[in-house]
Amino acid sequence: MPYYLCRVATEDGNVIAESFLASSPNECRKRYEEQGLCVLSVRRDWKKTEISLLPFEKKIKDKDFIMFNQELVALIKAGYPIVKSLDIIISRVKSQHLKVLLMAIQDEIRGGKSLSEAFAPYERQFSTVYLASLMAGERSANLARTIGQYIHYAKIISQTKSRIRAALTYPTLLLFFSLLLLTVLINFVIPRFSQFYADFEAQLPGVTRALMSFSLTLKRYFPVLLGLIVLLIVAYIVMRKKEKTLVLLNRFKLRIPYGRVIWLESAISLFSRTLALLLGGGISLLSSVGIARKAVPNLYLQQRLTNLPDSIKNGESLSDSLNKVGFFSPLAIDMIRIGETSANLEGLLTDVADVYDERIRAKIDTFVSLVEPVIIIFMGLIVAAMLLSVYLPIFNVIRVAR
Repeated sequence: MPYYLCRVATEDGNVIAESFLASSPNECRKRYEEQGLCVLSVRRDWKKTEISLLPFEKKIKDKDFIMFNQELVALIKAGYPIVKSLDIIISRVKSQHLKVLLMAIQDEIRGGKSLSEAFAPYERQFSTVYLASLMAGERSANLARTIGQYIHYAKIISQTKSRIRAALTYPTLLLFFSLLLLTVLINFVIPRFSQFYADFEAQLPGVTRALMSFSLTLKRYFPVLLGLIVLLIVAYIVMRKKEKTLVLLNRFKLRIPYGRVIWLESAISLFSRTLALLLGGGISLLSSVGIARKAVPNLYLQQRLTNLPDSIKNGESLSDSLNKVGFFSPLAIDMIRIGETSANLEGLLTDVADVYDERIRAKIDTFVSLVEPVIIIFMGLIVAAMLLSVYLPIFNVIRVAR
């Protein structure tokens, strides 16, 4: 959706120029005419023209969406109607993709739809949990409170994602630079020694010959390796669209020794926190369970929760139904059972999520503390191999020269 530069005249005779995001010049003209302004001209604003939104740019950032909801809550509490609130927020949103979506949602609301109905077609961008929170707020006539609960929920999830990314960044950088250094050595440094030794009619040391052999083999089969990598990437992109493939991949993830525990505990945490949020918004347990199931990121575990609403519908308690699922820990089951018997299910579900968030945090910290020394040792071995492959030839050259 492009920007248009509009020159409009106000009632007091002043002429102002504003840049406005719209699908067409007519929509832009109509917008200003509804405000009682005289539109003098509408033309494309090429200064604000951006490169078309690429697929990886279309995802709305967590911080942008949280900021949008914080502003929406503040405006609702101040007594502003939804349409006016969106109008104010849209004028300040920097993300073009989010702005386009909010404008479409605003038009739907003007057409008579509720806020949750307007957001419903964009469930993939905003998540099922958010739509359920909006529905709960509209049913309970306390939209600001339920959106506020969602903001708290979204911040915790965003912080957990950021912590995991930060934990993996440092080891990844170390590994990347180690491989880069090794590539430079194999392709540029050692070949010079090879030619130098050939002039002296001497043989390279074993370590240097091994690295040279590895380098030659890599160069020989590089096109094949590159083609294989490209083929695997294309196959992954095509296959990831199929649900069965994604389920198999997610099931394979659970076989990774250290990652299995983290994925299982994060599934318990996300399910419990989402269910607590929905119950707090006034949605029934049966409906909440069906929505909370979709908050579990692992599709294999999500499938194992498919029959959960049916079990509850048949008269089983939530704790007994979760016990049959198979991956909820005894601690989580016991805490949920206590919540059911004490009529404080929402509070105990939040406690379960807090407990497992803390355990995940501790495991991630332990993982980082273990990975860093392993990467450093790996780099040390690479540097040692480099030094041996470079200095041993020099010492041999001195001996040959003598």
